[in-house]
Amino acid sequence: MPLPIAPVGEELIVKKILLGERERRHFESLGIAVGAQLQLLSSEGAVIVRVKDGRLALNRDVAMKIIV
Repeated sequence: MPLPIAPVGEELIVKKILLGERERRHFESLGIAVGAQLQLLSSEGAVIVRVKDGRLALNRDVAMKIIV
């Protein structure tokens, strides 16, 4: 399911990233890669996720291309 649709607060595993190579490498450098564990903190407006020891705010359109 797309990241913004996942239940808030649950630990999630990234299954697929439907972005181009350049964008995918950028997300990998931030800790969002296939197999990575993250937690959805908010999906209202910007999508906020916890990755490793930090938090990231993602544009909703981009977050829809991250499948968990």
